[in-house]
Amino acid sequence: MKKISISELNNNVFELISKDWGVLTVQCGDKVNGMTVSWLQMGHLWNKNIVTVYVRPQRYTYQFINDEETFSLAFFDEKYKKELSYLGTKSGSDFDKINNCKMTTSFVKNTPIINEAKLVFVCKKLYVHDLKDNEFVNDNVNHEAYPDKDYHRAFVGEIIEVLSNE
Repeated sequence: MKKISISELNNNVFELISKDWGVLTVQCGDKVNGMTVSWLQMGHLWNKNIVTVYVRPQRYTYQFINDEETFSLAFFDEKYKKELSYLGTKSGSDFDKINNCKMTTSFVKNTPIINEAKLVFVCKKLYVHDLKDNEFVNDNVNHEAYPDKDYHRAFVGEIIEVLSNE
Protein backbone atom coordinates (compact mmCIF):
# COMPACT_ATOMS: atom_id res chain seq x y z
CA MET A 1 0.00 0.00 0.00
CA LYS A 2 1.19 3.48 -0.71
CA LYS A 3 0.52 6.61 1.29
CA ILE A 4 -1.55 9.23 -0.55
CA SER A 5 -2.95 12.61 0.39
CA ILE A 6 -6.66 13.20 0.85
CA SER A 7 -6.61 15.53 -2.15
CA GLU A 8 -5.67 12.55 -4.36
CA LEU A 9 -8.93 10.72 -3.60
CA ASN A 10 -11.31 10.37 -6.52
CA ASN A 11 -13.93 8.21 -4.81
CA ASN A 12 -17.60 9.00 -4.47
CA VAL A 13 -17.95 8.64 -0.69
CA PHE A 14 -21.63 7.71 -0.91
CA GLU A 15 -20.84 4.85 -3.25
CA LEU A 16 -17.79 3.88 -1.22
CA ILE A 17 -19.88 3.60 1.96
CA SER A 18 -23.12 2.09 0.65
CA LYS A 19 -21.73 -0.10 -2.16
CA ASP A 20 -18.23 -1.04 -1.09
CA TRP A 21 -18.86 -1.08 2.68
CA GLY A 22 -16.07 -0.58 5.13
CA VAL A 23 -14.24 -2.68 7.68
CA LEU A 24 -13.48 -1.06 11.00
CA THR A 25 -10.27 -2.58 12.33
CA VAL A 26 -8.88 -2.03 15.81
CA GLN A 27 -6.41 -3.69 18.14
CA CYS A 28 -6.97 -4.31 21.84
CA GLY A 29 -4.08 -5.90 23.68
CA ASP A 30 -2.65 -8.56 21.39
CA LYS A 31 -5.90 -9.15 19.45
CA VAL A 32 -6.93 -7.45 16.21
CA ASN A 33 -10.59 -7.46 15.25
CA GLY A 34 -12.42 -6.29 12.16
CA MET A 35 -16.10 -5.57 11.69
CA THR A 36 -18.03 -4.55 8.59
CA VAL A 37 -19.66 -1.15 8.92
CA SER A 38 -22.02 0.60 6.56
CA TRP A 39 -23.28 3.27 8.90
CA LEU A 40 -20.53 5.86 8.84
CA GLN A 41 -19.79 9.39 7.75
CA MET A 42 -16.85 11.18 6.20
CA GLY A 43 -16.29 14.88 6.07
CA HIS A 44 -14.66 17.94 7.51
CA LEU A 45 -15.22 18.91 11.15
CA TRP A 46 -13.24 21.02 13.61
CA ASN A 47 -10.87 21.94 10.75
CA LYS A 48 -9.95 18.28 10.35
CA ASN A 49 -10.75 15.52 7.86
CA ILE A 50 -12.81 13.02 9.82
CA VAL A 51 -14.55 9.67 9.77
CA THR A 52 -17.42 8.86 12.13
CA VAL A 53 -18.19 5.18 12.68
CA TYR A 54 -21.18 3.83 14.60
CA VAL A 55 -20.88 0.70 16.74
CA ARG A 56 -23.61 -0.96 18.81
CA PRO A 57 -22.72 -1.91 22.38
CA GLN A 58 -23.34 -5.63 21.85
CA ARG A 59 -20.66 -5.87 19.15
CA TYR A 60 -17.36 -7.46 20.16
CA THR A 61 -15.49 -4.58 18.49
CA TYR A 62 -17.25 -2.08 20.77
CA GLN A 63 -14.90 -2.64 23.71
CA PHE A 64 -11.87 -2.56 21.40
CA ILE A 65 -12.68 0.84 19.94
CA ASN A 66 -13.69 2.19 23.34
CA ASP A 67 -10.30 1.29 24.80
CA GLU A 68 -8.00 2.28 21.93
CA GLU A 69 -6.94 5.68 20.60
CA THR A 70 -6.77 4.70 16.92
CA PHE A 71 -8.65 2.61 14.39
CA SER A 72 -8.61 2.03 10.66
CA LEU A 73 -11.38 1.95 8.11
CA ALA A 74 -10.76 -0.15 5.00
CA PHE A 75 -12.67 -0.42 1.72
CA PHE A 76 -12.46 -3.36 -0.67
CA ASP A 77 -13.08 -4.40 -4.26
CA GLU A 78 -16.34 -6.16 -5.12
CA LYS A 79 -14.61 -9.57 -5.08
CA TYR A 80 -14.42 -9.39 -1.25
CA LYS A 81 -18.21 -9.18 -0.64
CA LYS A 82 -18.34 -12.70 0.82
CA GLU A 83 -15.55 -11.89 3.28
CA LEU A 84 -17.14 -8.56 4.20
CA SER A 85 -20.44 -10.29 4.89
CA TYR A 86 -18.62 -12.78 7.13
CA LEU A 87 -16.81 -9.98 9.01
CA GLY A 88 -20.15 -8.27 9.60
CA THR A 89 -22.11 -11.28 10.83
CA LYS A 90 -19.64 -13.31 12.93
CA SER A 91 -18.16 -12.37 16.29
CA GLY A 92 -14.40 -12.32 16.72
CA SER A 93 -14.67 -13.21 20.41
CA ASP A 94 -13.82 -16.88 19.81
CA PHE A 95 -11.58 -16.79 16.73
CA ASP A 96 -9.61 -14.55 14.39
CA LYS A 97 -12.18 -13.47 11.77
CA ILE A 98 -9.66 -11.65 9.59
CA ASN A 99 -7.42 -14.72 9.40
CA ASN A 100 -10.46 -16.92 8.67
CA CYS A 101 -11.12 -14.69 5.64
CA LYS A 102 -7.54 -15.34 4.46
CA MET A 103 -6.73 -11.66 4.91
CA THR A 104 -3.59 -10.28 6.48
CA THR A 105 -2.88 -7.30 8.69
CA SER A 106 0.02 -4.97 9.23
CA PHE A 107 0.44 -1.80 11.28
CA VAL A 108 0.61 1.85 10.31
CA LYS A 109 1.08 4.38 13.11
CA ASN A 110 0.52 1.53 15.61
CA THR A 111 -2.88 0.88 14.05
CA PRO A 112 -3.89 -2.38 12.36
CA ILE A 113 -4.81 -2.24 8.67
CA ILE A 114 -6.03 -5.00 6.36
CA ASN A 115 -3.51 -5.36 3.54
CA GLU A 116 -5.99 -6.59 0.91
CA ALA A 117 -8.04 -3.36 1.03
CA LYS A 118 -8.08 -0.97 -1.90
CA LEU A 119 -8.28 2.07 0.37
CA VAL A 120 -7.55 2.55 4.09
CA PHE A 121 -8.06 5.48 6.41
CA VAL A 122 -6.00 5.44 9.61
CA CYS A 123 -7.80 7.46 12.27
CA LYS A 124 -7.16 8.90 15.72
CA LYS A 125 -10.21 9.15 17.98
CA LEU A 126 -11.29 12.70 18.79
CA TYR A 127 -14.79 12.37 20.20
CA VAL A 128 -17.32 9.77 21.37
CA HIS A 129 -21.07 10.22 21.69
CA ASP A 130 -23.93 7.85 22.48
CA LEU A 131 -27.07 8.19 20.38
CA LYS A 132 -30.08 8.63 22.66
CA ASP A 133 -33.79 8.03 22.34
CA ASN A 134 -34.82 11.55 23.32
CA GLU A 135 -32.47 13.22 20.81
CA PHE A 136 -34.26 11.95 17.70
CA VAL A 137 -36.34 14.65 16.05
CA ASN A 138 -37.89 12.06 13.72
CA ASP A 139 -39.46 9.21 15.67
CA ASN A 140 -39.85 7.11 12.51
CA VAL A 141 -36.06 6.90 12.12
CA ASN A 142 -35.71 6.02 15.79
CA HIS A 143 -38.33 3.26 15.70
CA GLU A 144 -37.14 1.79 12.40
CA ALA A 145 -33.43 1.78 13.24
CA TYR A 146 -33.69 0.97 16.95
CA PRO A 147 -36.70 -1.21 17.75
CA ASP A 148 -34.67 -2.81 20.56
CA LYS A 149 -33.29 0.54 21.82
CA ASP A 150 -29.70 -0.70 21.26
CA TYR A 151 -28.35 2.68 20.25
CA HIS A 152 -25.00 3.09 18.53
CA ARG A 153 -22.03 4.91 19.96
CA ALA A 154 -20.51 7.37 17.48
CA PHE A 155 -16.71 7.46 17.28
CA VAL A 156 -15.31 10.50 15.48
CA GLY A 157 -11.75 10.01 14.27
CA GLU A 158 -9.35 12.36 12.54
CA ILE A 159 -7.92 10.84 9.36
CA ILE A 160 -4.17 10.84 10.02
CA GLU A 161 -3.12 8.75 7.03
CA VAL A 162 -4.64 7.48 3.78
CA LEU A 163 -3.30 4.37 2.02
CA SER A 164 -4.16 3.06 -1.43
CA ASN A 165 -3.65 -0.17 -3.36
CA GLU A 166 -5.11 1.32 -6.56
